[in-house]
Amino acid sequence: MGMSVTISAATEQDAEQIFRLQYLCFQSEAALYGNYRIAPLVQSLDSVRAEVAADCVFVARLGEEVVGSVRGHVTEGGAAAIGKLCVHPRLQGHGIGARLLRAAEAALAEQRGAKRFRLEAGHRSEGNLRLYRKVGYATVGTAQGADGVPMIVLEKEAGAFATTA
Repeated sequence: MGMSVTISAATEQDAEQIFRLQYLCFQSEAALYGNYRIAPLVQSLDSVRAEVAADCVFVARLGEEVVGSVRGHVTEGGAAAIGKLCVHPRLQGHGIGARLLRAAEAALAEQRGAKRFRLEAGHRSEGNLRLYRKVGYATVGTAQGADGVPMIVLEKEAGAFATTA
């Protein structure tokens, strides 16, 4: 009998698993850009712990193992910045990323008053961009990441939840 993946709010006990998962998942992004100094790879465990304590953080679990995570926080003006979405490579392509996004969006809108959602993806990250567009995000501009990677900025209004993922 197989286990199903569950989505729940992260707890402080999840920080180390999130940290390790993030490091694993963002290796492919680093390789894509030839830059192993991207933010998710250089973030400290203490910084992840601080985000779990302060931000809206969700995890996907398969049994006791954290196999996905996403973070978000509301910025000035009612926008919610969503980031560091990752799903274990062996489980990608099964809708877990979309489920994590929906959980974060719902909590950010309902509990923290977000009016719209904003996220960024590297300009070469076609799989990520495809997922974000599929769940209702639209390109609104570009930015330069702190690590030098050109980013595509995407947004959607709160309440604009996609019916498919």
